Amino acid sequence: MILLKDKVAIITGANSGVGAAAAKLFASEGAKVVICARRAEPLEAVAAEIRAENGEVLCVPTDISDKASVEALVEKTIAAFGKIDILVNNAGVLDSSFAGIVSYDDGELLRMLNINTMGTMNCIRAVIPHMTAGASIVNINSIGGSKGTAGVTYSASKAAILGVTKQIALCYASQGIRCNAVCPGGINTPMTSGMDYSKIDMSVMQAIGAHTDGNITSSEPEEVANVALMLACSLSATVTGQVIVADKGGSL
Repeated sequence: MILLKDKVAIITGANSGVGAAAAKLFASEGAKVVICARRAEPLEAVAAEIRAENGEVLCVPTDISDKASVEALVEKTIAAFGKIDILVNNAGVLDSSFAGIVSYDDGELLRMLNINTMGTMNCIRAVIPHMTAGASIVNINSIGGSKGTAGVTYSASKAAILGVTKQIALCYASQGIRCNAVCPGGINTPMTSGMDYSKIDMSVMQAIGAHTDGNITSSEPEEVANVALMLACSLSATVTGQVIVADKGGSL
C-alpha cells in the first residue's frame, strides 16, 4: 500500500535526524518531497539518497525564522509541483544549557522563540492558503513542550506550538485541513548527541530525573518519522488537534 501517492510534502529541518528520516520515508511512500534546512550541502546528501531509490525530491535552503525565506520555499514548491498536501514542521534548536527559570538567558529565550515557535508559525502561515481538504500539518514537538521535561526556554517555545496546533485544527477543521503534533522523548540525532554537557544546568536535569525515576528511553529518528507518516496520511483522517506522545512510555 502506497500511503502518499501523488502527495506533495514540505519537510523542514530535513538535513539530518527526524527530518531526513521522514523525507526518505515519505518519498518511499510515493510523495514528492520538498526538503529544507539552512545549509544546502547536507540537504543535497539526503536528496541523493532519495533519488537513488527513485524518489522525487526538491532541495530548498531555507531559514524558517525568516518570513521571506519561508515564502520563497512555498513559492518554489508551488512552481515545481503545483500544490502542497503535507507540511512536517521538524526544524528546531535545543536550549544549550537546559537552564531553569531563575537562570535562563534572555538571548537564548529569543533564539528558541524565533526558531522553534515563530519559525513553525511562519511555515504554517505560508502553506495554509495553498492547502485543500485532505491536507495535513504535522508539528514535530517534544515532551519538553507537553511535560516540561527540558530547559525552561525550550519548553516554553515548544509548549506554545501545542496551543498553535489545537488552534489551527479548530479553525481549519471545516476545510478538511488537519493539524497534529508529535511529542517524542529523547531522540538519537546529531543535534542531541552534540550537546555540551559541561554547560547543562544540572539542577534542572536532576529535577527531571527525580520526577521520571530516570525512565527516559531514546527513540531512533525513523521511529518518530513513522508516527509523522501516520498523521500525514489518510489512515488518520479522523485525527486532528491531537498531541501524540511518542516516548516509549518514558513520561508515564
